Amino acid sequence: MPNRIDTTLSRLRENGQQALSPFVTIGFPDIPTSESLARVLLESGSHMLALGVPFSDPLADGPTVQMSSYRALQNGVTVSRCIEAVKNLRCSGVESPLILMGYYNPFLRYGLERFLDDASAAGMDGMVVPDMPTEEAAQLSEMAAERGIHLIPLLAPTSSDERIRDACESAGGFIYCVNFIGVTGARRLSSQSTPALVERIRRYTDLPILVGFGVSRREHLEEIATYADGAILASALLDAIVKAPEDRQLDTARDFMHALIGTNDRGS
Repeated sequence: MPNRIDTTLSRLRENGQQALSPFVTIGFPDIPTSESLARVLLESGSHMLALGVPFSDPLADGPTVQMSSYRALQNGVTVSRCIEAVKNLRCSGVESPLILMGYYNPFLRYGLERFLDDASAAGMDGMVVPDMPTEEAAQLSEMAAERGIHLIPLLAPTSSDERIRDACESAGGFIYCVNFIGVTGARRLSSQSTPALVERIRRYTDLPILVGFGVSRREHLEEIATYADGAILASALLDAIVKAPEDRQLDTARDFMHALIGTNDRGS
């Protein structure tokens, strides 16, 4: 069976459409709501989802994502529970690509082969590991590919050409391109370093490139569309959910997506 990431991004690229993947932390603001948020986001224009696996020391994340991770841990979320969330979404009829994004240590503690087996059975399509040791990426990518899962690398403006080449050689699905140096957050996009990074990456791969970290407004999507294949958004969406009353969180997520992309912009 073809990987859902491949079929989705291939279709969008053929149609000249931009891919959009929000990020939500599993277990934030609570476990049931996070799964409901995932469904709402897909119904509201998203093509796939990055589902955050909470970790106690998320060094690459800004305050908003760190807070969501802390809340999720307080709610008892584990790697096993994240896999269960993927299964629940599949059982509820979700057919869009689902990507688990988390730090290396929780996956290592769970057991890499066990994690890949369980996540594949649940319906996971890809994984992003921001702190993945370069020397171990190729082996993990091979293990994941054997189970139909893509290991998606994260590259930054500071990545060397050697690092980009090695990451592209073991990559599957797409390349996650970080658009500025530092932690995640709803900050201004770099208009110079990001296109230059995308150009460097394209020397080594034909895979789609999605830009993340700092995407918060429609004009960001319009800018990204001029040089990349799609965008990933996290902090701005989570900020909106945090500020919303509990009984308005799902509506807030839906309104955020509609304001970002318009109600009729989703590719089908």
